[in-house]
Amino acid sequence: MVDGKADARNRAALDILVTGAGYVGLAAAVSLKQARPSLAVAVVDAAPAGIWQKDGRASAIAAAACRMLDQLGVWAEIAPEAQAITEMIVTDSRTSDPLRPVFLTFDGEVAPGEAFAHMVANRDLNGALRRRAETLGIDIIEGVAVSAFDVNGAGITVHLADGATLKARLLIAADGVNSKLRDMAGIKTVKWDYGQSGIVCTVAHERPHNGRAEEHFLPAGPFATLPLKSDKDGTNRSSIVWVERSEDAEKLVDGDDLVFEHELEQRFGLKLGEIRVADRPRAWPLGLTIARDFVAPRIALAGDAAHGIHPIAGQGLNLGFKDVAALAEVVVEADRLGQDVGALDVLERYQQWRRFDTLQMGITTDVLNRLFSNDIGPLRAVRDIGLGFVERMPRLKDFFIRQASGLSGDTPKLLKGEAI
Repeated sequence: MVDGKADARNRAALDILVTGAGYVGLAAAVSLKQARPSLAVAVVDAAPAGIWQKDGRASAIAAAACRMLDQLGVWAEIAPEAQAITEMIVTDSRTSDPLRPVFLTFDGEVAPGEAFAHMVANRDLNGALRRRAETLGIDIIEGVAVSAFDVNGAGITVHLADGATLKARLLIAADGVNSKLRDMAGIKTVKWDYGQSGIVCTVAHERPHNGRAEEHFLPAGPFATLPLKSDKDGTNRSSIVWVERSEDAEKLVDGDDLVFEHELEQRFGLKLGEIRVADRPRAWPLGLTIARDFVAPRIALAGDAAHGIHPIAGQGLNLGFKDVAALAEVVVEADRLGQDVGALDVLERYQQWRRFDTLQMGITTDVLNRLFSNDIGPLRAVRDIGLGFVERMPRLKDFFIRQASGLSGDTPKLLKGEAI
C-alpha cells in the first residue's frame, strides 16, 4: 500500500536522483544543486534515518577534496574539528623488531599553510553535507531502498520499496561497493578478495601526536596511525587503520579486550605514552572492485559503487570526491548547453575522464599491497632501498605529495577550489 508521503513522491518530477546518502552521494547532490539551482535534485538512501550519527570512524580528506568542500560551503563548518596532517613517516619492519627505522618522511604541506590532508570525523563530514543539502532544498528520503527501475527514452522511472515511484532524467548510483543499482543496471565488475581485513578504531594516548601520521609496513599488512583532533576533555587521540589477515582480524575484534590491547600496543608502540582503545574496534574485509563501465543509459556510478580499492594509500574516499567533481562538471556543462543531462553521450564524457585514473589507482594500490604485505627477505631489501631512494629525491617526494593531495593530473574545477 502506498502511504501519503509515497503518493506525494509519485508526483515528483526530478532532473537528478542520487541513491546513497553517504559523503559521495550527498556531495554529488550538493555540487549539482549549488551550480544549477534550477535542477530538481533528490537523494534516496536505504539506511535507517540517523544511522550515520553512530559512525565513529574518521577519514583522511586530501587537500583537493578540502578545496571542493570549501567551494560547496561546508569546509568552514568542518575545519574547526578537523586535524591537519603536518608530517608523515613510513617504516618497514616486523612486529617483533626492537627498532623501526624510518625510511621515508613527508612534509605535510602542498602550499604554505595548506596541509596535504586532514583527518575528519565521518559524523562531522556527513552532518555538514546534510545541512548544506537541506539549505539548498534537496529532499533526502531515508530508510527506503530502490527495488527496481525502468529506463525509457526520455528518462528513468525508479521504484522504491515503499511503493512510491520517482521519475528523473539521471540516476546517480553512490550506494557503496556492493551497489545494488550497479547490479540492476547489468554492469559487471573486476573483483577479487585480498584475504585481509582492515581493523578500525580510535586510540587515546598520553602525549600529543603533533599532527604526525605514521604508516608501518608489517608482514600481514600496513598499520597506519592517523592524528585526530583532541576531544572536548583535551584527550589526545589517533585513528588506527590496521590491516591483518582476515581470520586473525576476526579473532582480534571478537576476542578478549586485553589480547587486542596487547597486540595493538605491539604495533602502536609507547612513543606517545600509555594508550587505550577509545571505542569498539570493527573489521571490514578488503578487496579490489572496479566496475567495467561507469555509466549505463540514464545511470552513472560514483564512489565505491564504481571502485573499491585497498586502503594502503588512503585514497578511497578521495577518488569518490574526484568522481563527484568530474560528474558535476560534465552534467552542469551539458545543462548549460541545453543538452539532456542523462543522455549516454553526456555520461560517456564522465566515464572517459574517470575510468583510466581509477584503474591506475586500483593497480597502484594492488601492487603496493602485494609488495609490502609480506616477509620475503630479498623483496624487503629491494623495497627498503626504493624507499631510501625516494627519501633522497626532494622532487620525487613532492610528486608523491601532489599525488596524495589529489592535485595532480586532469583535475576537475571543484578540486581546484573553483566554481563550476
